Amino acid sequence: MTSHVTSQMAPIPFIDVASQRARLGARIDAAVSAVLESCRFINGPEVTLLEQQLAEFAGARHALACSSGTDALAMILMSWGIGPGDAVFCPAFTFCATAEVVPWVGATPVFVDVKPDTFNMDAASLDRAVAVAKAQGLVPKVVIPVDLFGQAADYDAILAVSESHGLKVLGDAAQGFGASWRGKRTGSIGHASATSFFPAKPLGCYGDGGAVFTDDDALVPILKSVREHGQGVDKYENVRIGMTGRLDTIQAAVLIEKLAIFEDEIAARERIARRYNALLADVCTVPVVAEGASSTWAQYTIRLAPGRRDPLAEALKKDGIPTAVYYRIPMHRQPIYAQYPSDACPVAEALCHEVISLPMHAYLDEATQDRIVAAVRRALA
Repeated sequence: MTSHVTSQMAPIPFIDVASQRARLGARIDAAVSAVLESCRFINGPEVTLLEQQLAEFAGARHALACSSGTDALAMILMSWGIGPGDAVFCPAFTFCATAEVVPWVGATPVFVDVKPDTFNMDAASLDRAVAVAKAQGLVPKVVIPVDLFGQAADYDAILAVSESHGLKVLGDAAQGFGASWRGKRTGSIGHASATSFFPAKPLGCYGDGGAVFTDDDALVPILKSVREHGQGVDKYENVRIGMTGRLDTIQAAVLIEKLAIFEDEIAARERIARRYNALLADVCTVPVVAEGASSTWAQYTIRLAPGRRDPLAEALKKDGIPTAVYYRIPMHRQPIYAQYPSDACPVAEALCHEVISLPMHAYLDEATQDRIVAAVRRALA
């Protein structure tokens, strides 16, 4: 009896990287050892191979590995020459990195509301935000839709508004790499895309990492120059402002092995999410995947009536079940970003009081999921 109680109360990981490590351990150890033997820690052949495989997976003409998802976004804005006086449109309900890179290049982030069902950018709010930007004397240049929690944004609607205003579309697939919209994978939609390989992402490395995707042949040499200190013929000729944006070879070696099982892990995440939905739909608002979209389920996020989230989190914590809130403050209310313009964002503001994420990863077995579901149902009864 005692052992049963102890087993039931054993803490559950929010994201179980250890199970994936057990599955791939020998392969990754061998891949890392090969890099250690070669001593080509920067720009080794694994980086080039990974870029080829990422481009093929995404359906993009080019992929460039880089140091983080944040740097990937920044590299694209820098390569496009975005700067002072330019408006870059970002969703109000996202992680700060999406907007953070905009002031880096001297431009102005303008915040856009999201849709209440998918939590992704609302194209109607984008249209209004363009007018807000123009009224402030800004020049609309770029929109950064986010594939939030793993689900591809409504690119049909966003591309239509963007085309009407002459905006470049920079997809932020940091959470949604591997998802698709109308049969096209994230990374192959819009003018360019960025993703992150932070360890907690559906496709993550063992440190920081990211990638840029584009079909624009002319953009690639500029991106490569920006990634390497703005180099010209070599790194000792500098023709533009750049950064140290490389992905190291060991991380590339890790990602090659993880990419080989990524399709299988996406399918597992989909199966787990569908099961969550079936078991929880009568006690909370479960996530919705839009028609034409797919999700990699970077997070499994439910909505509750205001005031119910924190008691649920506390109850689950007592049962050894972790939760997380993405996000408690909308971007346009963040202390440092409140100075920037935005459309009205009532949906983003409401979500910040109602969302909570449950454990989600490709190795969540049914027994553990049943324990989570039972605890949620008890707490919400």
